[in-house]
Amino acid sequence: MNIPSELKYTKDHEWVKIEGDIATVGITDFAQGELGDIVYVEVETLDETLDKDEVFGTVEAVKTVSDLFLPLTGEIIEFNEALEDAPEDVNSDPYGKGWMIKIKISDASQVDALLSDADYKELIGA
Repeated sequence: MNIPSELKYTKDHEWVKIEGDIATVGITDFAQGELGDIVYVEVETLDETLDKDEVFGTVEAVKTVSDLFLPLTGEIIEFNEALEDAPEDVNSDPYGKGWMIKIKISDASQVDALLSDADYKELIGA
């Protein structure tokens, strides 16, 4: 299972890549594996400012629909529109082409509460 060490993680199985005050967010390799074949990603919160842990969208797999939770308070400034035509990128490349949103971080202190790769591995028993 792929759990890149340069990323941060949440207990809700999302990964976060921090670049200055911008965070790129997607779901982890573990999460996409648990969900199965992803057929749709919906994000209707573009240009909205949401609090940490608020639902920012949903991911739909063949068997289930799961909410996506914002890992950090901030404004959703970009949605990966390529997922509208190729939601399977979340399965095939969750840390690359399968990214979901970019956030302009409002409270940088929240980054400290995210999980390290070691913490996330412990969470999922990897």
